[in-house]
Amino acid sequence: MSTVSGKNSPEGEERAGRMKSESWGQSNAAGEVRRGQVILAAYLIVTLELTLLFMQFGVMPYLAKNLGLDSVGFGYLQTTFGVLQLVGGPIFGRFADQFGNRAALTLSCASASAFFLLLSISTSIPILFLSRLPSVFMHGLPGAQKVITDLTAPSERAAALGKLGLCFGVGIIIGSALGGVLSTKFGIFVPMYFGLVGSLINTMISIVWIPSPAKPKSEHHKTEQSSVFNIREILRVMKFPGVMEIFLVKVISGFPIGLFLIMFSIISIEFFGLEAVESGYLMSYFGILQMVVQGLVIEKLTSRCTEQTLLRLSILVFAGVGLGMALMRTVWHYCIIVVPLVFAFNMQGTITDSILTKAVPSSDTGAMLGICASVQPLTRTVGPTLGVILYKQFGVSSFGYLQLIVNVGLFVYLLKSKSPLRETKSH
Repeated sequence: MSTVSGKNSPEGEERAGRMKSESWGQSNAAGEVRRGQVILAAYLIVTLELTLLFMQFGVMPYLAKNLGLDSVGFGYLQTTFGVLQLVGGPIFGRFADQFGNRAALTLSCASASAFFLLLSISTSIPILFLSRLPSVFMHGLPGAQKVITDLTAPSERAAALGKLGLCFGVGIIIGSALGGVLSTKFGIFVPMYFGLVGSLINTMISIVWIPSPAKPKSEHHKTEQSSVFNIREILRVMKFPGVMEIFLVKVISGFPIGLFLIMFSIISIEFFGLEAVESGYLMSYFGILQMVVQGLVIEKLTSRCTEQTLLRLSILVFAGVGLGMALMRTVWHYCIIVVPLVFAFNMQGTITDSILTKAVPSSDTGAMLGICASVQPLTRTVGPTLGVILYKQFGVSSFGYLQLIVNVGLFVYLLKSKSPLRETKSH
């Protein structure tokens, strides 16, 4: 009896080992499937949010005009939105670090619901301004970036973050078209009702599909030591090696083109002589380019080239775009220039976000992404005044020359300086 038992014992151990290995493999496979589902849910949330926002952007000027708001008042409305987003970005990032991705994305989607609810009842100018208030926490894009950052390996991160450019393209195309159709056929408030319903759907997706935080206790405890509103803690992430340099490159390289895009609604009418319908077609063209460039070019480059190389390439292309803008005279020139513009814009954003999230500890990626999310609101806040001065005093070509000079300077700086381009992850 004991002989048989001893004989079977190694076989039993081997069988148990195989079963354990198979169980581990199945568990690992299930984890990969779940990870993919969460990332897909993050992409879906961003796509729907951007679609609803672009739908609102197209209708907002007409709603403001119907309520008796002049162009100056509308500028104040846009500035209010920019300031709230600027202030809210870093706070939202800290909130994501402390309370997790599900809580952060749910807060963003719930804020969007309140935003569209107030818009849908905006029968006076004070309520219209009040509707901007929830936008302080409307940060679905950095929320999704945080999810992707937490669930991808550093080597996969740039490609995964880059796919958000596809979401942006879909949002531009569908949102711009849908807003015009709904407001024209059914009334100016109907897009707001759609925005409310869509934001509530996004809230449910976030609650159901985005997992609760699973950070190590020590890291989570350390993060909770200070308040979400602690400015010193928010700015602390800028002190990690290379972070400030790359962040400044991100801000400075895109600032001139940001000024141009802020003024584009005026430039399209006065310089290009476009009608509203033609401007809509141009936006759709821009959205299609976003998807094509992201899908066919950027994703392949991020898997084959280093981030240092791609960052320098994006800055160099930005400089070339500046030269083209300085020389352009017709809308057809712009349609050609916008191809490298979309490439450089997407590449620079993707690569800088990837480098910056690798340069800080995983407990601070939310704060870092929140600070990054404040770059565009910063441009929207100070941009209108500077943009008007450049346009009125020096013409459209001034945006191009500024873009060229700034990015040539940055390109030379990046060639000589290697310290900001560290890609190691701090722990």
